[in-house]
Amino acid sequence: MVTTAELTERYISEHPSIKDCLKKGVLNYSKLARAIAKDLDIEKKTSKEAILIAARRFAKKLKEEASREEKIRGILRKGELEIKNKIVIIITEKIRHTDKFFELEKDAKKEGCTFYIIEGSKTFTIITSKQYSEKIKKLFHEETLKTKEDLAMVIIKSPPDIENCSGVVSYIYSLFSDNNVNILETMSCWTDTILVIDEKDISKTMQFLKF
Repeated sequence: MVTTAELTERYISEHPSIKDCLKKGVLNYSKLARAIAKDLDIEKKTSKEAILIAARRFAKKLKEEASREEKIRGILRKGELEIKNKIVIIITEKIRHTDKFFELEKDAKKEGCTFYIIEGSKTFTIITSKQYSEKIKKLFHEETLKTKEDLAMVIIKSPPDIENCSGVVSYIYSLFSDNNVNILETMSCWTDTILVIDEKDISKTMQFLKF
């Protein structure tokens, strides 16, 4: 059976504005308890008291989380942000001759183009520059399942101490989610966190990634 404390934490977690106010300590707990009790249809006096206690305990957890977030932001402030536009995603079926990818990568680098491959269980996802995508489409036209254009690549280059701080990538993802920016693909390479988004979201993304 779900406890009142669990219901309270779930309710707060599903309401980002309330969660943020709790984290900053700028919320009336009594009013919050009444509102939660009403919304959850558990308006007994004992339920309100249990909600009040649960909210205070959860607020303490959130304040600890805020302290960790500040540490994460401190790490990200020491990093760099790079944006590449005119990016294309091409998803292909798995093919037998994967040696083609090695040659394509060498060729793309010679032309100064972006080129990444992500191998899944049944498909390959190729992330590349628009100017190089036509060559890939022609080569794998029979195996191509989907193509997505008008994209941008966001590269967050963090300092090496990112390894010693948990929750950095989770925090980055939450920023995109909170700002309604969809991440189409993501990958990482040691200190680099690489995300692919729609080009139309570049301006918004640069704003909320200012640390």
